[in-house]
Amino acid sequence: MTNRCSSGRRRNTARSRASASPLLGPPLSTASRYHLQTIVAYARAPRSLNFDGSQIARLFYGWKMVAAGCGLQFLQAGMLHHAFGGYVALLQEDRGWNKTELSGAAAMQQMEAAILGPILGWIMDRFGPQWVIRFGVLLFGTGFMLLSRIDTLLEFYGAFILVALGSSLCGFFPLNVALINWFERKRARALSAMSLGMALGGIFVPVVGWSMVQYGWRATAFASGVFAILAGFPLSLVMRRRPEDQGETVDGFAHRPGARHEPKPARDDANGDFTSREAVRTPAFWLLSLGHGFALFVVGAVSVHAIPHMKEALGYSVSAAATIITLLTVCQVGGIVIGWTIGDRYEKRLIAAACMLMHMLGLLALTYATNLAWLVAFAALHGVGWGLRGPFMQAIRADYFGRSAIGMIMGLSLMIIVIGQVGGPMIAGMAADLTGNYRAGFTALALLAGLGSVFFVLAKRPARPLRSAP
Repeated sequence: MTNRCSSGRRRNTARSRASASPLLGPPLSTASRYHLQTIVAYARAPRSLNFDGSQIARLFYGWKMVAAGCGLQFLQAGMLHHAFGGYVALLQEDRGWNKTELSGAAAMQQMEAAILGPILGWIMDRFGPQWVIRFGVLLFGTGFMLLSRIDTLLEFYGAFILVALGSSLCGFFPLNVALINWFERKRARALSAMSLGMALGGIFVPVVGWSMVQYGWRATAFASGVFAILAGFPLSLVMRRRPEDQGETVDGFAHRPGARHEPKPARDDANGDFTSREAVRTPAFWLLSLGHGFALFVVGAVSVHAIPHMKEALGYSVSAAATIITLLTVCQVGGIVIGWTIGDRYEKRLIAAACMLMHMLGLLALTYATNLAWLVAFAALHGVGWGLRGPFMQAIRADYFGRSAIGMIMGLSLMIIVIGQVGGPMIAGMAADLTGNYRAGFTALALLAGLGSVFFVLAKRPARPLRSAP
């Protein structure tokens, strides 16, 4: 026994002397050896694990979809939404078509989106939005390439219908449905981040305009179609249906090992989601749709008639008036950033109601502007209100009605919202033709925006649907 103890002490002494060698430094304490072993074990462990074996935080796939959606909206805004006026001006000169004939294409785009809304919603709820978005990108690019070959007004309408249909299939509606399925607590933040693409798309417009001047509208349209497919289709491949299908959880919250193979739904009670029929029967559905539509009375009118008003009433050149629109875009980005910060902390419907008042005051500032200060006020109020309110529209619907039938619910809402999209430009234009200026039309639309704030105040969250137990 004594010999064994002596041998053990000699071995420990030898280890200590070896550890205390000049090359290895002083001997390690028990605690230090434990920490060193832990670090080595972590370094050798799979990247998905941390010290206690749970998953470490990694980039949630939903944020990759946000970035891809932002890119797709940037392409559409720069090539279509903000650049459409350039095509109208050049086609009027080149083909001799009047403004009413060319404006009919824009009206068809809005009507087509409203008609297809419920159908697209049904398809996306059952099969997911990813295939719709991919097909839409191909159609969007093909439509532009066909646009470069048109010679008659009928051919123009045919090509533009393809462009508009592609834009609907890979644009605002399906992209919002895709993100709503991936986010809940961070939903407003995700939708706000994606909408930056639409706001920043104005940056691309000068490039499109320069190309039209240098190479002509035909070459620009063809190049836009090719670029839309080459850049947009890889972005569309990022889109996925639901996080549960990918072994993820909504919002990307960490879960225990093994949960990747046993994903759980974000809601404890899946039956708490509304069907489209149940949603339509609630006052909230109609109040939200009317509030959204009344906001688009102002957004649509400003998009079409703000520059003509500044040119005719204030004597601004088109380029000077476009500078105010650029300032509006910058302010819109500011509104989006504010929405990113506060959207998931405060009640969204009340924020939307405040934004409607900003739309009203901004349009009144534009209507009765006498100097640059009034125009800056218009750009700030309308831009911030638009950027802040826009992403909240779908976030509120998802908060109220859940994810299960959100595509169909949004599609049905489009049939009401289109009243503002089409009505805003028409009311302003008709009033200007009758009175000789935009004051009467703009004032009426501003008051409608103020009324729209009441809809949001009254649009309280509906009670969950009551169903009998199976």
